[in-house]
Amino acid sequence: MFPLKNLHNFIGKSQFDDDIHAQFRASACGPVTAFTILKHHLSESAVMHVNDLYRQLGGTKIGLFKWRFIRNLQKILGSHWIVKECNIEELQHEIDVGRPVAAKFDKWFSFHWFGKFNYDYHWVPVIGYKKSTQGIVLIVHDNGGRTRESRIREIPYEPNRQILSFIKIKKTIVD
Repeated sequence: MFPLKNLHNFIGKSQFDDDIHAQFRASACGPVTAFTILKHHLSESAVMHVNDLYRQLGGTKIGLFKWRFIRNLQKILGSHWIVKECNIEELQHEIDVGRPVAAKFDKWFSFHWFGKFNYDYHWVPVIGYKKSTQGIVLIVHDNGGRTRESRIREIPYEPNRQILSFIKIKKTIVD
Protein backbone atom coordinates (compact mmCIF):
# COMPACT_ATOMS: atom_id res chain seq x y z
CA MET A 1 0.00 0.00 0.00
CA PHE A 2 1.26 3.47 -0.89
CA PRO A 3 0.86 6.27 1.68
CA LEU A 4 -1.49 9.19 1.02
CA LYS A 5 -0.09 12.68 1.61
CA ASN A 6 -2.98 15.07 2.22
CA LEU A 7 -3.64 18.46 3.82
CA HIS A 8 -6.65 17.50 5.92
CA ASN A 9 -7.33 21.04 7.17
CA PHE A 10 -7.62 22.64 3.71
CA ILE A 11 -10.96 24.38 3.08
CA GLY A 12 -12.15 24.65 -0.51
CA LYS A 13 -14.54 27.13 -2.09
CA SER A 14 -16.84 27.00 -5.09
CA GLN A 15 -16.23 29.54 -7.83
CA PHE A 16 -20.04 29.69 -8.14
CA ASP A 17 -20.67 30.85 -4.55
CA ASP A 18 -23.13 33.73 -4.20
CA ASP A 19 -20.44 36.10 -2.89
CA ILE A 20 -18.60 35.98 -6.24
CA HIS A 21 -19.85 38.40 -8.91
CA ALA A 22 -22.09 36.58 -11.37
CA GLN A 23 -20.04 37.78 -14.38
CA PHE A 24 -16.85 36.33 -12.83
CA ARG A 25 -18.12 32.90 -11.78
CA ALA A 26 -17.54 30.95 -15.01
CA SER A 27 -13.89 32.05 -15.10
CA ALA A 28 -13.10 32.51 -11.40
CA CYS A 29 -11.25 29.20 -10.89
CA GLY A 30 -7.81 30.87 -10.85
CA PRO A 31 -8.71 33.55 -8.31
CA VAL A 32 -10.60 30.99 -6.18
CA THR A 33 -7.54 28.73 -6.26
CA ALA A 34 -5.32 31.64 -5.15
CA PHE A 35 -7.86 32.60 -2.45
CA THR A 36 -8.11 29.13 -0.94
CA ILE A 37 -4.32 28.63 -0.94
CA LEU A 38 -3.72 32.03 0.65
CA LYS A 39 -6.45 31.33 3.20
CA HIS A 40 -4.58 28.14 4.08
CA HIS A 41 -1.41 30.20 4.76
CA LEU A 42 -3.05 33.25 6.36
CA SER A 43 -6.23 34.07 8.22
CA GLU A 44 -9.27 34.61 6.00
CA SER A 45 -9.46 38.26 7.10
CA ALA A 46 -5.90 38.79 5.79
CA VAL A 47 -6.82 37.58 2.28
CA MET A 48 -8.53 39.88 -0.21
CA HIS A 49 -11.92 38.74 -1.51
CA VAL A 50 -12.12 36.58 -4.63
CA ASN A 51 -13.71 39.45 -6.62
CA ASP A 52 -10.73 41.69 -5.80
CA LEU A 53 -8.27 38.89 -6.58
CA TYR A 54 -10.05 38.36 -9.92
CA ARG A 55 -9.40 41.99 -10.87
CA GLN A 56 -5.87 42.26 -9.45
CA LEU A 57 -4.67 38.94 -10.87
CA GLY A 58 -5.98 39.92 -14.30
CA GLY A 59 -8.82 37.44 -14.70
CA THR A 60 -10.67 37.45 -18.01
CA LYS A 61 -13.80 35.79 -19.40
CA ILE A 62 -11.60 33.07 -20.91
CA GLY A 63 -9.71 32.50 -17.67
CA LEU A 64 -6.46 33.49 -15.99
CA PHE A 65 -3.18 33.06 -17.82
CA LYS A 66 -0.43 31.32 -15.87
CA TRP A 67 2.08 34.13 -16.35
CA ARG A 68 -0.45 36.65 -14.99
CA PHE A 69 -1.21 34.43 -12.00
CA ILE A 70 2.49 34.24 -11.13
CA ARG A 71 3.43 37.86 -11.86
CA ASN A 72 0.41 39.51 -10.28
CA LEU A 73 0.17 37.26 -7.21
CA GLN A 74 3.88 37.92 -6.58
CA LYS A 75 3.16 41.68 -6.77
CA ILE A 76 0.22 41.34 -4.37
CA LEU A 77 2.17 39.25 -1.83
CA GLY A 78 5.50 41.08 -2.04
CA SER A 79 9.11 40.05 -1.61
CA HIS A 80 8.56 37.84 1.45
CA TRP A 81 6.76 35.29 -0.73
CA ILE A 82 7.72 33.04 -3.63
CA VAL A 83 5.18 32.44 -6.41
CA LYS A 84 6.88 30.23 -8.95
CA GLU A 85 6.24 27.41 -11.38
CA CYS A 86 7.32 23.99 -10.09
CA ASN A 87 7.50 20.40 -11.28
CA ILE A 88 5.85 17.25 -9.93
CA GLU A 89 8.73 16.49 -7.55
CA GLU A 90 8.57 20.00 -6.08
CA LEU A 91 4.78 19.66 -5.80
CA GLN A 92 5.26 16.54 -3.71
CA HIS A 93 7.76 18.35 -1.48
CA GLU A 94 5.38 21.28 -1.01
CA ILE A 95 2.55 18.94 0.01
CA ASP A 96 4.90 17.01 2.32
CA VAL A 97 5.73 20.22 4.21
CA GLY A 98 2.08 21.31 4.41
CA ARG A 99 1.74 23.76 1.53
CA PRO A 100 -0.94 23.37 -1.18
CA VAL A 101 0.03 24.02 -4.81
CA ALA A 102 -1.97 25.65 -7.61
CA ALA A 103 -2.48 23.44 -10.68
CA LYS A 104 -3.58 24.60 -14.10
CA PHE A 105 -5.05 22.23 -16.65
CA ASP A 106 -4.86 23.83 -20.09
CA LYS A 107 -5.38 21.81 -23.24
CA TRP A 108 -6.17 24.86 -25.39
CA PHE A 109 -2.99 26.89 -25.00
CA SER A 110 -0.76 23.81 -24.73
CA PHE A 111 -2.09 22.70 -28.14
CA HIS A 112 -3.31 19.28 -27.00
CA TRP A 113 -6.82 19.79 -28.34
CA PHE A 114 -7.72 16.18 -29.01
CA GLY A 115 -6.57 14.42 -25.84
CA LYS A 116 -8.88 13.15 -23.11
CA PHE A 117 -8.15 14.98 -19.86
CA ASN A 118 -9.93 15.48 -16.56
CA TYR A 119 -10.34 19.19 -17.31
CA ASP A 120 -9.95 21.14 -20.53
CA TYR A 121 -9.06 24.47 -18.88
CA HIS A 122 -9.23 24.82 -15.11
CA TRP A 123 -7.28 25.96 -12.04
CA VAL A 124 -7.49 23.86 -8.86
CA PRO A 125 -5.60 23.69 -5.57
CA VAL A 126 -3.65 20.46 -5.15
CA ILE A 127 -3.98 19.44 -1.50
CA GLY A 128 -2.42 15.99 -1.61
CA TYR A 129 -1.09 13.14 -3.63
CA LYS A 130 -0.65 9.42 -3.46
CA LYS A 131 1.46 6.95 -5.33
CA SER A 132 -0.22 3.95 -6.87
CA THR A 133 0.77 1.18 -9.24
CA GLN A 134 -0.45 3.48 -12.07
CA GLY A 135 1.73 6.38 -10.87
CA ILE A 136 1.01 9.58 -8.99
CA VAL A 137 -2.58 10.56 -8.23
CA LEU A 138 -3.23 14.22 -7.37
CA ILE A 139 -5.77 15.08 -4.66
CA VAL A 140 -7.46 18.37 -5.62
CA HIS A 141 -10.34 20.60 -4.55
CA ASP A 142 -12.22 21.15 -7.81
CA ASN A 143 -13.71 24.63 -7.04
CA GLY A 144 -17.31 23.49 -7.50
CA GLY A 145 -19.79 23.81 -10.29
CA ARG A 146 -22.98 25.71 -11.09
CA THR A 147 -25.04 23.29 -9.02
CA ARG A 148 -22.56 21.81 -6.56
CA GLU A 149 -20.06 22.70 -3.86
CA SER A 150 -16.31 22.31 -4.18
CA ARG A 151 -15.28 18.73 -3.57
CA ILE A 152 -12.16 16.66 -3.27
CA ARG A 153 -11.26 14.65 -6.37
CA GLU A 154 -8.50 12.26 -7.29
CA ILE A 155 -6.89 13.02 -10.65
CA PRO A 156 -4.26 10.72 -12.21
CA TYR A 157 -1.14 12.70 -13.08
CA GLU A 158 0.18 10.78 -16.08
CA PRO A 159 -2.85 11.08 -18.45
CA ASN A 160 -3.01 14.83 -17.70
CA ARG A 161 0.73 15.54 -17.59
CA GLN A 162 0.90 17.22 -21.03
CA ILE A 163 -1.55 19.95 -20.07
CA LEU A 164 -0.68 20.41 -16.38
CA SER A 165 1.45 23.08 -14.79
CA PHE A 166 2.00 23.74 -11.09
CA ILE A 167 2.60 26.94 -9.11
CA LYS A 168 4.07 26.88 -5.61
CA ILE A 169 3.17 29.69 -3.25
CA LYS A 170 5.22 29.96 -0.09
CA LYS A 171 6.32 32.51 2.44
CA THR A 172 10.09 33.05 2.61
CA ILE A 173 10.14 34.72 6.00
CA VAL A 174 8.12 33.23 8.84
CA ASP A 175 6.68 35.77 11.29
